[in-house]
Amino acid sequence: MEFEESGIGEECGVFGCVAAGEWPTQLEVAQILTLGLVALQHRGQESAGIVTSTGTNPPTYTTLKGMGLVNTAFKAEDLLKLRNGNLGIGHTRYSTTGISELQNCQPFVVDTLHGKIAVAHNGELVNASALRKKVMRHGVGLSTSSDSELITQLLALTPPMEELDTPDWVARIQNLMTETPTSYSLLVMYKDVIYAVRDPYGNRPLSIGRLVPISKLHSSDTEGWVVSSESCSFQSIGAKYYREVQPGEIVQISKNGVKSLIVVPRPEGDPPAFCIFEYVYFARPDSIFEGQMVYTVRHRCGRQLAIEAPTDADVVSTVPESATPAALGYAQQSGLPYVEVLCKNRYVGRTFIQPNTRLRQLGVAKKFGALTDNFAGKRVVLIDDSIVRGNTISPIIKLLKEAGATEVHIRVASPPIRFPCYMGINIPTKEELIANKPEFEDIAGYIGATSVRYLSVEGLVSAVQGGIESHGKDERISTKTTRFGHCTACLTGKYPVELECPGSSHVVGAYHSMVGA
Repeated sequence: MEFEESGIGEECGVFGCVAAGEWPTQLEVAQILTLGLVALQHRGQESAGIVTSTGTNPPTYTTLKGMGLVNTAFKAEDLLKLRNGNLGIGHTRYSTTGISELQNCQPFVVDTLHGKIAVAHNGELVNASALRKKVMRHGVGLSTSSDSELITQLLALTPPMEELDTPDWVARIQNLMTETPTSYSLLVMYKDVIYAVRDPYGNRPLSIGRLVPISKLHSSDTEGWVVSSESCSFQSIGAKYYREVQPGEIVQISKNGVKSLIVVPRPEGDPPAFCIFEYVYFARPDSIFEGQMVYTVRHRCGRQLAIEAPTDADVVSTVPESATPAALGYAQQSGLPYVEVLCKNRYVGRTFIQPNTRLRQLGVAKKFGALTDNFAGKRVVLIDDSIVRGNTISPIIKLLKEAGATEVHIRVASPPIRFPCYMGINIPTKEELIANKPEFEDIAGYIGATSVRYLSVEGLVSAVQGGIESHGKDERISTKTTRFGHCTACLTGKYPVELECPGSSHVVGAYHSMVGA
C-alpha cells in the first residue's frame, strides 16, 4: 500500500505489434497498440506514445504522443492517423530519469544514415552520465534529459564492425549492449521489423505473444505478433503467451514470424539479475515471468510469511489489492479466515470540496469505510506489501482500532527496503526510508501496531525461485538459459554491476542465483 502513497514509481511499459501475412493488413494495429498500453497503465501514468510504420521501402512513420493516461492522451480521431500502420511500438511512462514533459515522451524517432528508427525503453542506464559525455564527444546533441533518447542516439552511431553502405542493426544493438550492461528492455523499430531486446542481466521483463483469430482462440493460425513488458496485456487483445525474451537476447519480429538472432553474454560468473520487486509489487498478478504467474508467487510469499512470522490472531486481511494474494496465502498457511476489513472509496480524490481542518483530521476515514461486522472484538492480522516511509499504514491501524479491532498485527510480504534503486525504480532516498531511521527499532510503537514482522530476504528468494525450479521443464522457459538470478539491491545494498552513484560497489554476491532444473 505504501508504494501508492510514497512516490515509488512503477517504471515504464513498452508494447509492440507486427501484423502477419500480406500487407497492407486488415489487422487494427493502432487499436491493438492502444489496448496493450492500457493493460500496462499500472507501469506508468505520466505520458503515452505510439509510433507506427507502413513497413514499405521507404516506410512512413506516424507518431502520436500525449500526457496523462492512455485513454486521455489519445482521442479516437487521433488514432485514425495511425490506421495505415502494419507494425508499431508504444510506451507508457513513469519518469525515473528526466522531467515530466511531452518532449520526454516515448517512443523516440531519429534519422540515421540508413533511415528512421523508433525506440521504446523500459529501465534506467547505470552509466548514463558517462554515455552522455561519449555521445556529445561524437558531436551529437541531446534535446531531452531521458536515458531513452541517449539509447536512440547510441543506436544511430555507426559501430566499427558495420560496413559503410550496409546497416547492421544487430551489430548496433550489440554495440549498445557492450557500452551499457543494464538496465533496459528495448523495442527498436526499423522499416518492417521490430527488434526486441533485453539487457544481459535481464533486469527488466519482456514477453512475446501470438495474435490468434478471435473466433478461433485455440487455432494455430497467426494474425500477428506482439511484444510487451508484461504478458498481462495479451488476453485483452486476443493474444496467446508465446515466450519471454531471454536475458541478453536480440529477437527479430516481422510479418514472417519470430526469430532469435543472438544472445549477448554477461561477464563470466555473473548470474542474471531480474528485479525481484516485479514479483512483489510492480507487475500485475496475471503476468507470467520465468514460467510462473505473479499471483502464485505472491501467494507463496504469504505462506512463507506465515511460517516465519506466525500470529495469535482471529482474522487475516489486507488493504492494498496488490497484497491480496499474499494475504490469502497467509490465511491458508495459518488456518485463519480471510475477511475484508475496509471498503475503499475510489472517487474521494475527485471531490471539489476544499480540505479544511476537519477533513484533514479525518484523514483516511475519507478514503475507507470500516466493515466492522467482520472484525469488531477480534485480533486482526493485516498483510501489506511494504512499509516505505511509515506514514501511510499508521492511520489505517488507528481506524481499525477505533472501529473495534482489539489488536492489529502488521505482516509485510517483503523485506524492509533499505536502499535506492538505480535501475529503473523510483525509490525514495536512503534517508527517507523508515528501515534506516531510528524509529525502525520500535516500528510497531511508531505506527501504532500490536506487532510488526517482515518476510526475510531468504524467504522472498525461496518463494520466487522455488516456483522457477518446479517449472524447470516448462516449455515457456527457454532451454538456452538454465541459470536464474534476482536483483535484491533495494533490500541488501548489493548491486549486480558497478554504478556511477557514490557509495555503491560491485559485489558479485549482490543477488541470489540458482541453477535451474
